[in-house]
Amino acid sequence: MDNVKTLKTTVLYPDGSNREEEVRIIHEHNLTITVNEHPAYRLICTKNDLKELVTGRLLTDGLIESAGDIYKIFFSKCEREANVFLNKNISWEDDINSVSTCCAGNRVYNKRKEEILKPLPDHEFKTEWIFALAEEFGKVTGLHALTGGSHICILATKGKTIYTTEDIGRHNAVDKAVGYALLNGIVLRECMIFTSGRVPVDMVEKVIAAGIPVLVSKSVPTAESVELAKEYGLDLICRAWPDKCEVISKTYHK
Repeated sequence: MDNVKTLKTTVLYPDGSNREEEVRIIHEHNLTITVNEHPAYRLICTKNDLKELVTGRLLTDGLIESAGDIYKIFFSKCEREANVFLNKNISWEDDINSVSTCCAGNRVYNKRKEEILKPLPDHEFKTEWIFALAEEFGKVTGLHALTGGSHICILATKGKTIYTTEDIGRHNAVDKAVGYALLNGIVLRECMIFTSGRVPVDMVEKVIAAGIPVLVSKSVPTAESVELAKEYGLDLICRAWPDKCEVISKTYHK
């Protein structure tokens, strides 16, 4: 696999013994993105589902509102450069040249984040949908199973998996899922996201900006992400395992 490298390691044990083993580790991929010929991003990601990544990032950062806003996306031969042309002009306020592996601080857009966040529509989830996604996560093969070095994101409707993706960055994985939905005409307000990663406030921002009403995580949130979820009506379920989960933020509708 292009995303994986095999290397030899020495495994040490408390009794002083050791043995040689081969392990698989994940490659980092550098992707530079221009939007309307303007330098916009330099991402560190995993080299899969790159069109979905670019599309999802544009939506969750507020540069586009629909797939129809994109005229063309061109990738270089080695897929280290993506040139995006939109059907509208962008007024650039900030330039951020690099986004780290954890994808924090990825704010390159023409609007403030709070201006693109809107209260989520009425929605409901069933408990069995959450546990179905937790079960599905345990069955996922690929980079995570091979290396343990990637985050998994599952896009689903009513607990049924539509798309599964991976990335070295958990934010990137969410963007890939959002981008897939956008490119395939899937209604985001009817979707759920399952992530293997922690849920900081910028992760919640992404999901709200995408208009997805339910976020499920195998891991934990922060206090700030919980408050943001409550403010915008995001159902946030964490520590989701096949036998239990924690409902952190639940929106009840009359």
